[in-house]
Amino acid sequence: MPKIILASASTSRRRLLESAGLTPIVMVSHVDEETEFFKALSPADMVIAVAITKAHTIREQIDFPAIIIGCDSTFEFDGQSLGKPGTPEIAFERAKRVQGNSGLLHTGHCLIDTSKDREISSIVTTKVTFDQMSDDEINDYIASGEPLHVAGGFTLDGFSSPFIPSIEGDYTNVVGISMPFIRKAFAQLGYSWPEVKVMQ
Repeated sequence: MPKIILASASTSRRRLLESAGLTPIVMVSHVDEETEFFKALSPADMVIAVAITKAHTIREQIDFPAIIIGCDSTFEFDGQSLGKPGTPEIAFERAKRVQGNSGLLHTGHCLIDTSKDREISSIVTTKVTFDQMSDDEINDYIASGEPLHVAGGFTLDGFSSPFIPSIEGDYTNVVGISMPFIRKAFAQLGYSWPEVKVMQ
């Protein structure tokens, strides 16, 4: 039975997998997501390219049967990819732009089954709508530190949840990994969900 490897440092992705009964090994790929090659792609193309690169990077590092899960997320707003803000100033500017509006949260997924030499990749997209926010609310949120290191500068399962009145699509996708897609991908690889949950 292959092991499950999550090629990501994201605690949200790991928690989603674990809460669904999976026990992934976490191996961080250290892929540079800020290269000119990735930046030149559309937001949707970028996340799938990064997810595939992460999964293949880990594949080259292991010598045991595994199903590797690579993921990457970005928030597309007005056709532009809004990744991790990095600084309070950028986080504030982005919050001012998206308030009262909607955007698309794209997550690219890539699963590689090394024992079967098979690969499945796809993008899952969820529409996210934001409420109006006061400057005090935005500054208070930024002071939490949370938005600086997450795609789009917001999380659905954290401090910004009060500012997101609705989404259209998969909730888990916004958190970081589409669990319905993961289940279907494992099925395509020939594993039932009960089998997946006992992979250690």
